[in-house]
Amino acid sequence: MIVLSTWSHGRRLVLAFVLGALGALGQAPWGLWPLTVATLAGVIWLIAQERRVWAAFRLGLAAGTGQFALALSWIVEPFLIDVATHGWMAPFAVLFLSVGLGLFWGASAALAVMTRVPAVGFVAAFATLEWHRGVILTGFPWAMLGHSFIGTPADQVAALLGPSGLSLMMLLAAALPVAWRWRGAAGSGVILAAAFGFGLWRLGQPLPEPREGVVRLVQPNAEQSLKWDQALADMHLDRLLDLTAQGGAADLTLWPETAVPFMLEYAPVVAEMVTAASGGRPVVVGIQREGEGRFYNSLRVLQDEGAEIARYDKAHLVPFGEYMPLGDLAYDWFGLTAFAAQVGNYYSAGPGPRVLDLGRFGKVLPLICYEAIFPRFVATAPERADWMLQATNDAWFGIRTGPFQHFDQARLRAVEQGLPLLRVANTGVTAVVDARGRVVEALPFGTLGKLEARIPGALPPTPYARWGDLPFFLLLVGLVPLAFPRRRFRAH
Repeated sequence: MIVLSTWSHGRRLVLAFVLGALGALGQAPWGLWPLTVATLAGVIWLIAQERRVWAAFRLGLAAGTGQFALALSWIVEPFLIDVATHGWMAPFAVLFLSVGLGLFWGASAALAVMTRVPAVGFVAAFATLEWHRGVILTGFPWAMLGHSFIGTPADQVAALLGPSGLSLMMLLAAALPVAWRWRGAAGSGVILAAAFGFGLWRLGQPLPEPREGVVRLVQPNAEQSLKWDQALADMHLDRLLDLTAQGGAADLTLWPETAVPFMLEYAPVVAEMVTAASGGRPVVVGIQREGEGRFYNSLRVLQDEGAEIARYDKAHLVPFGEYMPLGDLAYDWFGLTAFAAQVGNYYSAGPGPRVLDLGRFGKVLPLICYEAIFPRFVATAPERADWMLQATNDAWFGIRTGPFQHFDQARLRAVEQGLPLLRVANTGVTAVVDARGRVVEALPFGTLGKLEARIPGALPPTPYARWGDLPFFLLLVGLVPLAFPRRRFRAH
């Protein structure tokens, strides 16, 4: 540290970037959460040495850019589906996204140096701004610091404090030794020991019995570049039908997001083919839908001879991917149709979360694709479900990091709500997750296959399910006396 104190600001920026990138290795699929704690402590130390607001901002921006550049490197994958047309955009997507999200780190660092104890000030500022990152401009709560704990016993703290509480725990573990040396290190150890101890205790408690009836999860493994090839549409549908009927139909069958390359409005016979394969038993089908000139990304429940008994239209759409922000306004004001969902270009959003009653299979909360990364979206369901279903097409995310990070975030919803999750994906991860976030069964990634299981039992509502982020914000308020009042600082 004595040597680092003599470094130029430029060299510190490089170090901050490297530390941020190394910290991303706590995310899936690597899961090196101790490295995240250590590198985050290094970033906080660098920031705490600064007295200049703008210099601290640059350090935070560099660290955040490094973190997101590695954690979100999968963002290039959609642009590589058609390399000749879109490949040139890939590096710009990584650059703009990582720098844009790095601004949250930079702002946290700038606010931190205005406080009496910058290390604690960074904790309070970062935790607050990271929560807002999940809300601003429809939100993008991907690669939160606390996600590094997913898959460890410490992730059970999310049942109390949600994902923001996990991030706060990570921040405190890293910042306390910077603020108060050995006493802080002891405090950090106590926090982590308490979190892992609570998690081990909670994971050791019994779970309710699974529901009766066999559910079949179908993973068609359709390559994204060929998924919408009309010449292969019949092959892709036959693949789904064969897996549905293979070995005798299950009591309930689940297909991934947009699994069907046809639309029932134009090919109603497809519904009859689906239920013929299932022996008339219900099938939850991921399929596009048209209604009144608009198109929707939907889940439709078919049974008997193709009758639709329930439906859910995706409500939280992906900006620029599924809809164009202000696209409908551009049509209303200027007559531009290219980006308007109301004239059939891009998807329209459904009315919001909905719980579907599937009879003896209970009430299910459907989540399509990245709706599952939003804890508050799940929490705003009109009633408590018995289980959650995520239907997704993660072929867009490649095969290295994106699908596994997406899966981790979905299973965290199970921990937070105390509800089991069944996840069916085009290429994977297709899995059954119990009400404490543990993987009960899963299909190998990137394979064609089916998984048969029973729906795990649900737990009573967790504290997070009852109170949401209120306990997290109360903890944040408790940090204020440690970080303030202000100390003297320089703007340049």
